[in-house]
Amino acid sequence: MTHQERTSNIRKEINQVYKQLKRSYPIFNYQNTLGLIIFLLSICIIAVVSYCWYKGYINTWLMIVVNAFFMGVLHELEHDLIHWLYFKSNRVMHHFMLLSVWLLRPLTVNPWIRRTLHLHHHKYSGTLHDVEERSVTNGEKWTLKRLLTTADVVLGGLLRLGVMYKDMDKEVKAGRLKLDISNRLKKIMFLSIVPLTIVSHIILYLFFGNLLLDLLHKFFGTNLVFPAYLKDILVHLNFLIYTILLPNLVRQFSLHFITSNMHYFGDVEDGNVIEQTQVLTSWWTFPFQFFCFFFGWTHSIHHFVVNETFYVRHIGRKKAQNILKKYGVRFNDLGTFKRANRFHQTP
Repeated sequence: MTHQERTSNIRKEINQVYKQLKRSYPIFNYQNTLGLIIFLLSICIIAVVSYCWYKGYINTWLMIVVNAFFMGVLHELEHDLIHWLYFKSNRVMHHFMLLSVWLLRPLTVNPWIRRTLHLHHHKYSGTLHDVEERSVTNGEKWTLKRLLTTADVVLGGLLRLGVMYKDMDKEVKAGRLKLDISNRLKKIMFLSIVPLTIVSHIILYLFFGNLLLDLLHKFFGTNLVFPAYLKDILVHLNFLIYTILLPNLVRQFSLHFITSNMHYFGDVEDGNVIEQTQVLTSWWTFPFQFFCFFFGWTHSIHHFVVNETFYVRHIGRKKAQNILKKYGVRFNDLGTFKRANRFHQTP
């Protein structure tokens, strides 16, 4: 079979799995209600756990783990919202949810701009102008730079912005990308991190910079310290840093590590969805999967069937994974780490 025929069969068979699941459990037809319940429940748990940490009832590490997990759930909700899966006919509620999940995950890019980048990703996954995936290090060799910028969409994005612009110009000249689309992507890529994402990252830079200088002073007797006014600002931001930013740093590193290595890049056949992703379930990835709601287990399914919620995708994943495997989608292709995410060969 051609890759188009295999893709068509995969979509038909997975959709049948979802239809059967909804016939067996009609509650899954109440999509808006379930999305709202998950949204409110996640926010309530984050709020309660954060309060308990502030009062000293639970340890810092436990608070960060719990908050990071539920922020991973909120990321899945945002992804569904980007595909208009909740409250499409109620724009006020839809945009309220979108704003809320962004404010609780402020290290991420503007979700309204991300919608454009993400839909472009679906259409051109694995190409030189798949800027959403390239922004999270996809396609790069594993170096210290890639490791340090995996979670950092500000510094990491700015460091690779020039290369991405040049590659988009090449794609325009080769006729593989329209000039107006290229210009629009270039404009919104930077706008997507203004101002919330940049400010949130700067706070973390100051936090870790202060921590490093304090450690150097304590163990090596250095005299380099932050000015008193900066230390005072960090003290006032302490609750935000620990309950929101640090859990999100854990979540974001985990998500970007998984997504940038389960998506292929650079030599994907045009329009071949089979070559765009793999299913990543290897045991050692579990800690990363936990903080991004097991993204590597289910995201490949989404590339074939985009109009289904994350929880239905997750519940029906085993049958869907068997269908993917039957038609040749790769599972646990760990060689991608050495091949800089190429599908076929080392770049």
